[in-house]
Amino acid sequence: MIKKGLKVRVLTGKDKKKEGEVIEIDRANNRAKVKEINMVKKHVKTTKEKKGGIFSKEGFIHLSNLKLIEEKAEKKKEAKK
Repeated sequence: MIKKGLKVRVLTGKDKKKEGEVIEIDRANNRAKVKEINMVKKHVKTTKEKKGGIFSKEGFIHLSNLKLIEEKAEKKKEAKK
């Protein structure tokens, strides 16, 4: 089961074979955000409080396109305790 903070590998898409840490999970839509993976451009309008511009941020990836790569290490740590 993929959870926040675990390390995963991307199986398909433009970031195939890249690895990163899960930073957010959307269980309702079966999607996750992975640090520095699936970067998308966000156009932000200028307001009184914030300066606008084009910002890069992580987009969601479907859980079926991710593979957990740190599960064995996590189980070993739990077994030692």
